[in-house]
Amino acid sequence: MLSLLLDFHLQMLKNKGRWARLWKLSYRGLLKMVTGSLLIAYEISCVTGGLKLMNRELPPRFMYPKQWQHLTMFILLSLNGCVDVTSKNLLPQRCVLLEKGTLVLTFYVLLLLLVSHVQDSSGVELQIHSLLILVVFLLMLVLTVELWAPDTSYLLMIETFLFLLMGSWLIQAAFILYRPVTGYPWQDDDISDIMFITTFFCWHLMINALCLLGIYGVSFFWHHCHSPNLKLMVTKEAPYATSTVGSLYKLLQEGEQAEKEEQALLLSKSSP
Repeated sequence: MLSLLLDFHLQMLKNKGRWARLWKLSYRGLLKMVTGSLLIAYEISCVTGGLKLMNRELPPRFMYPKQWQHLTMFILLSLNGCVDVTSKNLLPQRCVLLEKGTLVLTFYVLLLLLVSHVQDSSGVELQIHSLLILVVFLLMLVLTVELWAPDTSYLLMIETFLFLLMGSWLIQAAFILYRPVTGYPWQDDDISDIMFITTFFCWHLMINALCLLGIYGVSFFWHHCHSPNLKLMVTKEAPYATSTVGSLYKLLQEGEQAEKEEQALLLSKSSP
C-alpha cells in the first residue's frame, strides 16, 4: 500500500513538473511570432507578380511602398516575439528589461512608419491613420516611462487600455477601408463620413474602458468574496494539523518512556 502511494505521489510530481514547464512558456511571444509570420505570408501573397522592391526601368523606382511598410511592421512583430521567447525560455535568467526595451523600440519604429505611411493619404484613410498614430504615440510614452517605473499599477492599467484600443481600432479600420458593412466604400469628399470616423473612435474608447472596468470589478469582487473563505479554511485546518502533530509527539514520548522502564527492569533483574 505504501509503495502504491509513493508511486502515485511521484507520478503527480512528474505531471506537475510538466505542467509547470508548459506554464513557463512565453505564449505571448509565440503568439507574436505566429501572427507576424502569418501576416508576412499574407502580405506577400496579396501582391500579384510578387513583392518587388524596384522596377527594371531607367531610372529605377521603388515599388509598393505601403506594402513594404506593412511588411516591416509585421517583421517587427515577429522579432519582438522572438525576443520574448528568448528572454523567458532560452536565457539562463529572464531579462524583463530586454523585453520592455525591445517593445519600446518596436513602437518607436512603428510610429515612424505610420507617420510616413499617411504621406499620400487623404479623407477617411488619413483620419483613420491619424487616430491610430495618436494611440501608438501614447503607448510609446507609457512604455518609455515604464522603463524607469516598472510594476506601477496605474501605468499597467493605462498600457492595457491602450493596447485594447489599438487592437479594436485596427479591426475597425480594416472593415472601414477594405470590407465596409454597407458594401459601399466610404466617401472621402463627404464630411459626415470623416466625422463618423472620430465618433466610432470615441465609441471604441468608451467600450474598451467599460470592458476594462468590468474585468477589474469582477476580479475585485471575486478576490474579496473568496479571500475570507480561504482564510477560514486555513484557520480550520491549522488546529487539526497542530492537534495531529501534538498527539503524535505524545505517542512518541510514551513509547520512549515505556522503553526506558523495560530497560530499567531488565537491569534490575540482571543485577545480583
